[in-house]
Amino acid sequence: MSNQKSEEVKEKKAFGDVLKDALKELKETFIAFIKAPKALWGVNVPYVLEGLVYFGILTILGKYASENVGLLDSQSSLIYSLVTGGITFFMLVLGGYSDKLGVRSSLKIAFIAFVVGRVFIALSGTMSLENGLWSPMFFMMNFGLILMVVGYGLYQPAAYAGVKRYTTPKTAAMGYAAIYGFMNLGAFFSGFISSFSRPIFEDTFPPNGLTGVFWIYVGITALALFASMFLLTKKSDADARKKVKEQMQKEDLQFDGDDYDDESIVREKVDSRLLIVWGVLAVTFFVLSDFILSVSANFIIDLGLLTIDFFFVVSIFFMALVVYEYLRKRPKHPFRDPRFTFFIFILIPVQTLFAHNWLTLPYYLDRAFAGSLVSEYFEIFSNLNPILIFFLAPIVAGLTAKANVYRMMIYGTMVMALPTFLLTIGPNMILLLLYILLMTIGESMWQPRFLQWIAEVAPKGMTGLYMGVGQFPWFLTKVVTGFYSGWFIMNYVPLDTLPEDMNTGMMWFIYGLIAIISPIGLILAKKWMVKGFKEKH
Repeated sequence: MSNQKSEEVKEKKAFGDVLKDALKELKETFIAFIKAPKALWGVNVPYVLEGLVYFGILTILGKYASENVGLLDSQSSLIYSLVTGGITFFMLVLGGYSDKLGVRSSLKIAFIAFVVGRVFIALSGTMSLENGLWSPMFFMMNFGLILMVVGYGLYQPAAYAGVKRYTTPKTAAMGYAAIYGFMNLGAFFSGFISSFSRPIFEDTFPPNGLTGVFWIYVGITALALFASMFLLTKKSDADARKKVKEQMQKEDLQFDGDDYDDESIVREKVDSRLLIVWGVLAVTFFVLSDFILSVSANFIIDLGLLTIDFFFVVSIFFMALVVYEYLRKRPKHPFRDPRFTFFIFILIPVQTLFAHNWLTLPYYLDRAFAGSLVSEYFEIFSNLNPILIFFLAPIVAGLTAKANVYRMMIYGTMVMALPTFLLTIGPNMILLLLYILLMTIGESMWQPRFLQWIAEVAPKGMTGLYMGVGQFPWFLTKVVTGFYSGWFIMNYVPLDTLPEDMNTGMMWFIYGLIAIISPIGLILAKKWMVKGFKEKH
């Protein structure tokens, strides 16, 4: 026992030595990543451009829906929910198909869907169409958004599968952090494109020039498509796999081969007819509920403080049947693992802060800081988080590459959630910037490691499926947050109201209480989770 203690003492290092070793490893990992194969850059370069367009659209979509299409703030937030939630839903549905199609084909199909969809979004403001709820302008915009949403069902699982395919265990952590950072780099530049081009197009595309910004995004998406096709060819793919194989052999690691080319992988054929029936009924009753159409046949039961929407309750019932039927016939599905399921669902509360970056923050900056620089350039301030992520994610990943994943999840979610309470004091530029900085540090600590963990625990040939399933709680987060954020905006940050008459502090206090549930839940479940926690180093 004394010998063991003396060995532990010898293994302990001073903080300076630990930091020195971490920085050395960061340098070596970064150099290895820079020398990554051309095929990996075929994933990363388009990801920068797509991050720019995607977050650029999210930043101005609410303003466009309210001022151009003529929707209420609460209706605009529902559009956000259907778009962002729909993306994650289709990642869940189409993630397995990206495994079958392969990285190259999946990315090509996705970018084509993006280009066509964004053309329709831009056309909705270009053509002289009647606006308002259920108007031709409304339908054209949403048709374009739906195409974009479906494209994302293939895009993100394929992109992360590409990182796994073109990296080694040594460069994997940096690879996942980099692709996450590249997306955010693009998001940051979208603020500048929108802020400076919007006034130029105001006369051509009244009332605010946002349609002109959408056309710029169409061009950038087309550029991303060409970049993907040029950099990610059959030859570059084969060269990358050869390079990865050689590097892993040098490190005495087993090379797994190709997921979607391996004939040993058995693709299960499942009868999904009943699943489709339950799914159609769930969507039908949801659309007929008071949230969307409010048809006359619906029953609204008023219980005083509680109002029950009968059609909405029925839609939830059929959705539960969808989940049951889906898992019943898929014994190897990741949701059959209780620890995996808990781990991804407990992150929902802190993930609401991601959703508020486009559901709440643009409105908050535009209205609560009215008359200031923050309001005038709200797109730039809304996207400070992405540029910080670009620099911080790779650095944090390098410094914590060998850190315990579960411990990093606790620390990261805690650091991300706590700064929300800084905004309870009221609109203040210094506190706003401090909130964004601290929240971003927390995000950098846990989000890339979470994505890496999902990709690594996925069985061979199921990376796309696991990436899609791992994003399912993100789907719920986007949908649920969109339902209540519009109400909060209308009541705490209302349009045409002086900033001093707003109660933004209470709004952020409630949001902070929601976010803090995640780290608390991870701490309380630590003993149970660590027993069966899968982790690769």
